[in-house]
Amino acid sequence: MRNLMLFLSAVAVMGLAFWAYRENYRTQAEISQVKALQAEIRQLKESLSMLNAEWAYLNRPDRLRELADLNFPRLGLLPLNPEQFGDVAAITYPDIVLPPITNPIETAAAAALAEGGVQ
Repeated sequence: MRNLMLFLSAVAVMGLAFWAYRENYRTQAEISQVKALQAEIRQLKESLSMLNAEWAYLNRPDRLRELADLNFPRLGLLPLNPEQFGDVAAITYPDIVLPPITNPIETAAAAALAEGGVQ
């Protein structure tokens, strides 16, 4: 019986050692994958910042004004002036038509008001 317990203990230790060995290599593979993803994220962020800088460079007001002047005969673009904008108060909104109340619900506060006051 003692030999059986020693054998089972040795098999359990070898099984746990094999499991730990596999988990170690699986963890190392996941860590290397995470590092690769972080490097890709860093590269994409750098690319995005470069694109944002290029966008800001291309959208300079003086450059856009110069392009508008060069292409005026073909596009007819004019500079924006404050007089071209309207006032918010001048906007008319349609009236909201509410449907009539057909099934009113009696509440305790409405009943108290109908009786002559709130307590």
